[in-house]
Amino acid sequence: MKSFTLSDYPFIQLNQLLKLLNLAETGGEANLMITEGKVKVNGTVELQKRKKLYPGDKVDFNGEIIVIAPA
Repeated sequence: MKSFTLSDYPFIQLNQLLKLLNLAETGGEANLMITEGKVKVNGTVELQKRKKLYPGDKVDFNGEIIVIAPA
């Protein structure tokens, strides 16, 4: 399980998170993975590319879980 700490903003968008953590090489690839249903947020398949993630949210991609942590 990984942790991603929000620093300057109260949230991060799902597609931005995938790109920042190098789970997707480009924003387009991140968007495609989301629309194909390969990403879960808090245990539910998420299809919103720009889903806002807040502290406490859990993202599951390819069996890897990322927890959003506050600053």
